[in-house]
Amino acid sequence: MAGRTITIEYSPRQWIKPLHDSDKRWKVLVIHRRAGKTVGCINHLIRDALLTPNSRWAYISPTYKQSKTIAWDYLKFYSRPIPGIKINESELRIDYPNGSRITLFGADNPDSLRGMALWGVIFDEYSQQPSNIFTEIIRPALTDHQGYAIWIGTPKGKNEFYRLYDLAKNDPDWLAMLLTVDDTNILPKSEIDDARKVMTEDEIQQEFYCSFEAAIQGSYYSKELSIARDEKRICFVPYEPIVPVHTFWDLGISDYTSIGFFQIVGKEKRMIDYYQANGFGLDHYVKILREKPYVYGSHNFPHDVEVRELGSGKSRKETLESLDIEVTVVHNISIMDGINASRMILGQCWFDSVKCEPFLDALSQYRQEWDDRKGMFKDNPLHDWTSHAADMFRYFSVGFNKITNNNFTKVMDNNEGSYVENPYE
Repeated sequence: MAGRTITIEYSPRQWIKPLHDSDKRWKVLVIHRRAGKTVGCINHLIRDALLTPNSRWAYISPTYKQSKTIAWDYLKFYSRPIPGIKINESELRIDYPNGSRITLFGADNPDSLRGMALWGVIFDEYSQQPSNIFTEIIRPALTDHQGYAIWIGTPKGKNEFYRLYDLAKNDPDWLAMLLTVDDTNILPKSEIDDARKVMTEDEIQQEFYCSFEAAIQGSYYSKELSIARDEKRICFVPYEPIVPVHTFWDLGISDYTSIGFFQIVGKEKRMIDYYQANGFGLDHYVKILREKPYVYGSHNFPHDVEVRELGSGKSRKETLESLDIEVTVVHNISIMDGINASRMILGQCWFDSVKCEPFLDALSQYRQEWDDRKGMFKDNPLHDWTSHAADMFRYFSVGFNKITNNNFTKVMDNNEGSYVENPYE
């Protein structure tokens, strides 16, 4: 590529120039809807791919389908003037003549991101992505080449995207930007006035004025969680060693398995811990239980734990019992009845703000599915990365009244179970 000038049909808007000019490694951009975030960041990746031979770059949106719908045409359009590129439609990937590559991914398939080395990554609409995708998967991939990360999006409640922005604006080593329609002047006032005819004020504040306080439309639990925060029930919740810990599970196969750790003290339901992972067998999760210092009561599972797998002929219940986990099956009721049960008990719940942070992020964004054709919400929840945590809590809401702090409870350790007396009885 040396000695050649390539002109790409991209004219950066004024607001994004500080991003292109910044040499800071970590950048968080909270920008209003229709400001051109995705176009600007795709061109940022193209520039850096051309300047760095044999490098690897990634764009990640909440789902693979969204990456294809939102960014793929932009990446092809702005790359086409470059001689010698190779477009791979099936893998949403473009290879450049200097050996560099840009690939689009979806956060709904985190395994596709493991094991690679990256020079830079864009997270688009990060507020809708699992909160651990950066720390567990992408951050290690950036290590070898001191790669950068750029998070872009509009707010959807106070989640990991909010926390990153709050960190960035207080750290001189990070670039933090928050721009509303009044800051960029890209959209005329008449457009916002017209949007108000069909959008709620919460939607206007969220999409055009970048409010982290606005309620998420269609969210099942936003009101209850807001009350919990106001009442300081999302805080440090200590483990009480003389009270048994009951676990509730949502079992995944190719997706996440979620485990909630609860203690019942009087009328208080205390969630003291949370764990989720994917791509592991049941022995992994039992090992996690044994590594924690808890006195366990019951281990509660959805009804599908009893379904026999075609390959082994054994149910997961049988597998868990062979690993010394006594399985309790939660009564099976409809999803909506379970959601209503969850709403009813949220006012009695306390959540550890640190250990349960990924769970709280998911629960706050668990929402109804939107029907584009009818222009209204469907009766069922949207199935995405938030579903597993929400399903686990739904099982707790249905099954908590069946558990008791029995006279003897089991202590899981690295060797074998032992029993201790529960002085609460």
